[in-house]
Amino acid sequence: MQPTMQTASSHLYFCFPNRRSTIKAHEWVKMQIPCSNQLVKNISFIPRPQECKSFMQKTRLFAVPNTDDGHPLVSMLEDSNTNHSPNSEGEALFHKWSPPQFVWRGLSVLVLAGQVIVRTLTGKIHWRNTLQQLERVGPKSIGVCLLTSAFVGMAFTIQFVREFTRLGLSRSVGGVLALAFARELSPVVTSIVVAGRIGSAYAAELGTMQVSEQTDTLRVLGTNPVDYLVTPRVIASSVALPFLTLMCFTVGMASSALLADAVYGVSINIILDSARRALKSWDIISAMIKSQVFGAIISIVSCAWGVTTMGGAKGVGESTTSSVVISLVGIFIADFVLSYFFFQGVGDSLKNCV
Repeated sequence: MQPTMQTASSHLYFCFPNRRSTIKAHEWVKMQIPCSNQLVKNISFIPRPQECKSFMQKTRLFAVPNTDDGHPLVSMLEDSNTNHSPNSEGEALFHKWSPPQFVWRGLSVLVLAGQVIVRTLTGKIHWRNTLQQLERVGPKSIGVCLLTSAFVGMAFTIQFVREFTRLGLSRSVGGVLALAFARELSPVVTSIVVAGRIGSAYAAELGTMQVSEQTDTLRVLGTNPVDYLVTPRVIASSVALPFLTLMCFTVGMASSALLADAVYGVSINIILDSARRALKSWDIISAMIKSQVFGAIISIVSCAWGVTTMGGAKGVGESTTSSVVISLVGIFIADFVLSYFFFQGVGDSLKNCV
């Protein structure tokens, strides 16, 4: 930017030809004066209409000699003693303040959940990714879920059958086990396994994509990351978990009946008949509703923690661990709330199997 210069008596006038030229704060502006024999007494900036605009705030101009050619240089420096108003100090303080990580991550969960609901209702679903994630959550997670459910069922059988047999209530063992598995154990155990296996993978994948700027690449290519990454995972978890819960309930009851018959001498027919008398259709439906809610909690929390990851590999590890912990806490809280509303006032299920 070359300024024009006009001289009048002992005054030097500078005008910037660029209409958008500005003098920024905290910067040195040096303008060389071709004539070094004249004494500079006063320097002024004259704005011309439609031609030149200068924005200055409490600045001072002074001339220093140029060691290269002997010509003086006109320099501008912002006054360091400028008094800032209380409002500007408050704005600067608020500008530097950022909310704690757990606050904006919690808000991101709500925002992400709302976006997923809107995208699902409007039909903006990437079906290919949804089917891939459904296969990952469902068939590839059956083995570990069934194994966990079988051993949990046998552990509960050891505790219940021995005590109920001593009390002469062996015909109620099947009903107690069936109610415990259907209402609480099957959905909670299945969700815990899925949170450890699938939720951690979701958080790690999306966290790695976030720190490596792959999500920004999707936006540049015109693809919404919520449609492509988050919505398929939420739908897959919410659809697959109810079926996993139903299979875990079946395997848990089968392992309990086999152990009771082989170790404690309680016939399998007695346990199954007792379970049939105690169970109602609402018990199975409530278990599937619970597992669907748990699947949504796992996927949304894990994806939200993944897309808000910062700090490279260390941040990815912290987000993965934190997402699993928060998912488990959310599962337990949701289980209490749903159980309170589903089974409040229900207490006569064992009367039919005594």
